[in-house]
Amino acid sequence: MSTHNGAEVLDQVRTFVARFNAFPDEHCAPMLALWYAHTWGAEHFYITPRVVLSSAEPGSGKTRVLEVARHLVRTPEMTFSATPAALFRMVGAGPLTILFDEVDAIFDNKGGGNEDLRALVNAGYKRSATVARCKGDAGNMVIERFPVYAPAALAGIAGNMPDTITTRAITIHMRRRRPDERVEAFRERKVEEQSAPVREALATWMEVVGERVGAAYPDMPEGVTDRAAEIWEPLLAIADMAGGHWPETARAACLHFVKAAQTNPTSDRIRLLSDLRTVFADRGVTRMSTVEILAVLHSMEEAPWGDFYGRPINARQLAMELSAYGVKVTAFKNGAKTFKGYVIDGAHGLGDAWARYLPEPKTDENSEGEL
Repeated sequence: MSTHNGAEVLDQVRTFVARFNAFPDEHCAPMLALWYAHTWGAEHFYITPRVVLSSAEPGSGKTRVLEVARHLVRTPEMTFSATPAALFRMVGAGPLTILFDEVDAIFDNKGGGNEDLRALVNAGYKRSATVARCKGDAGNMVIERFPVYAPAALAGIAGNMPDTITTRAITIHMRRRRPDERVEAFRERKVEEQSAPVREALATWMEVVGERVGAAYPDMPEGVTDRAAEIWEPLLAIADMAGGHWPETARAACLHFVKAAQTNPTSDRIRLLSDLRTVFADRGVTRMSTVEILAVLHSMEEAPWGDFYGRPINARQLAMELSAYGVKVTAFKNGAKTFKGYVIDGAHGLGDAWARYLPEPKTDENSEGEL
């Protein structure tokens, strides 16, 4: 294999990865190949996107992705329960690629003592990031700032990772293999032997091109902006440098994952905004009373509003969630009656929040109507 033919090198990585995993779509293996490549030049990038491997149930192949990655990324540290002190010092000594399995525990609000790990994982996607910690006793206290920038792939159960991570990540929603899906058996010693030339070629190529791809400003697919553009920039720069089919393949993957992230809300509040936009659009109205909104929300079988932290969401909770976006309860008349509820237009209406926090709807037309 030519170590200076980037397209060939990435093809080999993609093929190797696909041997051991049944991915949910054709975009996963190319994305991972690009992400593995970026770990060999992370010091040249301002951002290192997180990779999140999530699944509804255990046994969906998340750990296998990390096991294969361990043979392809730069200086892998595969961990289940590393102490904060150990990880801080390993990352500071760098370069390091963190492969964190069963990461759910550090984001579990009931699991105390994980604040340092959460801070490292949250902040470490940006090259300039440090985490400050106090050292010493009360009479001789000093502040030490730990560099925390490092590539990280995180595996855990779906829904257990906060949006501070998922909005900085490319997420693969892994699924259990069907009986008719076949993958190659994973044998550690065999994989180690066979991956060596692939890893060495990837490392050599990135050593040659790393500084140039780090300085590049790749063109983004239409509609990919802000945070999404930020996290995809390193991968698209690598794809452009590789040439061949990779610029097109990488942008197809980018659009796929960005669209998936927009389709799957990252927080309860975003989900609420999205569901309310659907409710108003389905009814063709520009205002609705709180009573009717709550009735509709409670009836959504696949939404969390009928059992929102143990009970159906109520008017007070609805107002609190929406107030974060500047949306307020409004009084309006319908005939002789006055109702309190929510409207689309106005300084405190839902329309402004939808425009700011949700992706463009398939149609932005709202027919005139009222309760």
